[in-house]
Amino acid sequence: MEYRNYYLSFLLALWLSCPYSNLLAQTPPYKAVNLGNWLLTEGWILPSLFDGIVNKDLLDGTQVQLLSTKFQTYLSAENGGRDAIVANRGSASGWETFRLWRVNDSSFNLRVFNKQFVGLNNQGANKLVAASNSPSNQETFRIIRNNDDPLKIRIKASNGLFLQVQSKTSVSADYQGTTNWEESDPSVFRMKIVRTLQGEYQLTNGYGPDKASQVLKDHWSSYITEDDFVFMSQNGLNAVRIPVGWWIAQDTNPPKPFVGGSLAALDNAFTWAQNHGMKVIVDLHAVEGSQNGNEHSGARDGYVEWGDSYIPRTVSVIESLAKRYGNRQSLGGIELMNEPQGVNLESLKKYYKAAYDVVRKYNPNAYVIMSNPLDADSKVLLSFVSGFDKVVLDVHYYNLYSDRFSSMNVQQNVDYIRNERASYLSGVSSTNALSFVGEWCGEWSIQSASKEEYQRYAQAQVDVYSNATFGWAYWTYKCQYNHWSLKWMIENGYIKV
Repeated sequence: MEYRNYYLSFLLALWLSCPYSNLLAQTPPYKAVNLGNWLLTEGWILPSLFDGIVNKDLLDGTQVQLLSTKFQTYLSAENGGRDAIVANRGSASGWETFRLWRVNDSSFNLRVFNKQFVGLNNQGANKLVAASNSPSNQETFRIIRNNDDPLKIRIKASNGLFLQVQSKTSVSADYQGTTNWEESDPSVFRMKIVRTLQGEYQLTNGYGPDKASQVLKDHWSSYITEDDFVFMSQNGLNAVRIPVGWWIAQDTNPPKPFVGGSLAALDNAFTWAQNHGMKVIVDLHAVEGSQNGNEHSGARDGYVEWGDSYIPRTVSVIESLAKRYGNRQSLGGIELMNEPQGVNLESLKKYYKAAYDVVRKYNPNAYVIMSNPLDADSKVLLSFVSGFDKVVLDVHYYNLYSDRFSSMNVQQNVDYIRNERASYLSGVSSTNALSFVGEWCGEWSIQSASKEEYQRYAQAQVDVYSNATFGWAYWTYKCQYNHWSLKWMIENGYIKV
């Protein structure tokens, strides 16, 4: 009997030391963290990734307004597009804003409000119009910046001549010669940068394929390593949510400007998760056509293009992921799309149904996660998901990005979490679907809060979001801003999970 007890104790000790010992704990609800900016670039998290790009403030999707220094009026696309370019606006708004498509370091296409591109007209008069739905050489312009004042520019057209404002209703590409950059020069403009994007498209197209490939491979191999999975597993986390882009499905030869290599890094994540008793939630964060216009959706210029025509291609990405990882022991779930916003709800449901079916083709039991549209009530998908099995509804909660939170004090923020958010979350959990707070963070609108106040705020969220039946995932693991970084928050005693 003593020998038997000793033998059983030995086996138990051996099992507990094995990386698979806590597999029984790898079921929902999860305490997870997002690995943002690892396999899908978000420049605000780590701006240094973009440091080597020439003209890094003029990446794809940069929105600019162009002021004629001579007339002190802005260039504008009449009627928002499909009409002439004029210079008769004293102030700038949508029609006076141009979105850049980067051709190279200094050459660009200019997209207007209604999505046409600025170019020379076809009548040989060198007048500017916004008529083309796709850019060609005629819609390509070179931006030449003043060395002493980079926001003072001249614009050279494809005919080799410079744009000039001859009158407030006449903008043409027929100015020859040099300039002394004086304000009275009709070919000189002052460029105002309204908005920039720093996503994967901007990084890869900014560097070009060869340099981008090396920059990203270095980043993928160093930003997240197995040591991070050790840290996470030792600090109470049992899952990671990993954002990926649609081009990962074509990883060996992705469409330009994207580069391959992220799939191997995702493979590593599955292995590391298995080694340390964790699960991986694969999150299709960026879909072809962009589902919300943000840089983390893979958008080129901020327009939302995703719709019915993109559904088959997006489903094929999910199929690629389900086929590769569907039977991996460390799979925690597959999220079909992150944060849809501005898309047709019926198109979204059609996609969710097709993508769910394709996951089931490879795994009858994997959790399938559907993100609630950001611009819809959190219960909008409840009746839709009632017919699915092992489906999860993902909601994102930030006490940011709304005037509602800007005037709240510490206690009001905490009360909002414990009352309103708890109520919202309870509503999401009232069906056969599991609930998942897929993103939240320890940051808020309050300035100069104390450590103890941050701790109270973070603890309130941990307490409430732990009631989500699938669990929660903090955004994000690493970030230049400390309270967005769960690693920093744990190391510095701001949060304990």
